[in-house]
Amino acid sequence: MSTREPIPSPSVPAPIGATASLARKIVHCDCDCFYASVEMRDDPSLRGRPLAVGGRPEHRGVIATCNYEARRYGVHSAMSSALAMRKCPELLIMPPAMEKYRVASRQIMAIYRDYTPIVEPLSLDEAYLDVTQATRCKGSATLMAAEIRERVRETVGVTVSAGVAPNKFVAKIASDWKKPDGLFVVRPHEVDAFVAALPVRKIFGVGKVTAGKLEKLGIETCLDLREWTLVDLHRRFGAFGRRLYDLSRGIDHRAVEPDQERKSVSVETTYVTDLRTLDECSAEIRQLAEQLDSRIERVGAASAIRKLYVKIRFADFQRTTVECVATQTDLPTFLALLEKGFARRNRPVRLLGVGVRLEEGDDVASHGQFPLFDDEQDQQDEQSDAGR
Repeated sequence: MSTREPIPSPSVPAPIGATASLARKIVHCDCDCFYASVEMRDDPSLRGRPLAVGGRPEHRGVIATCNYEARRYGVHSAMSSALAMRKCPELLIMPPAMEKYRVASRQIMAIYRDYTPIVEPLSLDEAYLDVTQATRCKGSATLMAAEIRERVRETVGVTVSAGVAPNKFVAKIASDWKKPDGLFVVRPHEVDAFVAALPVRKIFGVGKVTAGKLEKLGIETCLDLREWTLVDLHRRFGAFGRRLYDLSRGIDHRAVEPDQERKSVSVETTYVTDLRTLDECSAEIRQLAEQLDSRIERVGAASAIRKLYVKIRFADFQRTTVECVATQTDLPTFLALLEKGFARRNRPVRLLGVGVRLEEGDDVASHGQFPLFDDEQDQQDEQSDAGR
């Protein structure tokens, strides 16, 4: 399979990409419909038919991933299982087998770490690799990516798409360029033209809402975005304006971080039948709090707790989260947070979650006293674009 295709070449100025990142060699690896691929590996009779992994439609399930046969019908991850079945009545939805997927993930990550210790997992099936100093394959990032893909196919039985580029932003886009089972390379001198031709929706963080705002301003490609000054973008989009300015120019200084700190631990449940009263919600919070304690103990995070929070999604899909400062879990506190959040809308509830936020860097206490409640109220979620 070819690893190259013509790079878009619009009329743009000389390359603007970040000089600091030109020497870096970043590979982004992403398994193709990972959960579904593992299921098809284990049962070849599933190949060729629309297949998804997720929750049952009658239980308000959501699609975790689906194969490409299902995607032809418009099914995608994060879609409700009920809608997926309406789009594709022949769709087979299988329940997740997480331990099986974790085993496959550990095998894949071990292969990645054969090439470099600088591996940043993003999920069970996706990771960045910094191979700048790697010596395998005579130091060629392209050859390493090709070899990794072949080893994963032979060892684990699933396919990986990979992108090679001088930075994380471009490598991630490149990995999607020839999916499924593809390899695409963007060399340093190609970054500027490649990024200029990209639709703005390809920029990380630009969902449907932001893309709509940009298009109303006449901004459809990264080249269009370059016509806006940093000051104007900041005025329109706040701090995100800086990211728009940099990424539209192919500038991304982020390092591949092999040790990602856990920032929170949580559990949540979506209910088949809406919870209609505060008492019904309180009963569920008690069970969720017990599950949370077990999870905190399992990951060894008890000493790092700095906040507690309760998340509520109402029947109309509006959500709210209420937090407070704390150094250990406490059921009465969770119940008080629930009461505060429930009162905001006083509507039936379809999802409840409890969690803890963990210490980051210096002890938060050293930065002064927090208020009792730190409120976050998200009245409308920006819908994410199609997933894996």
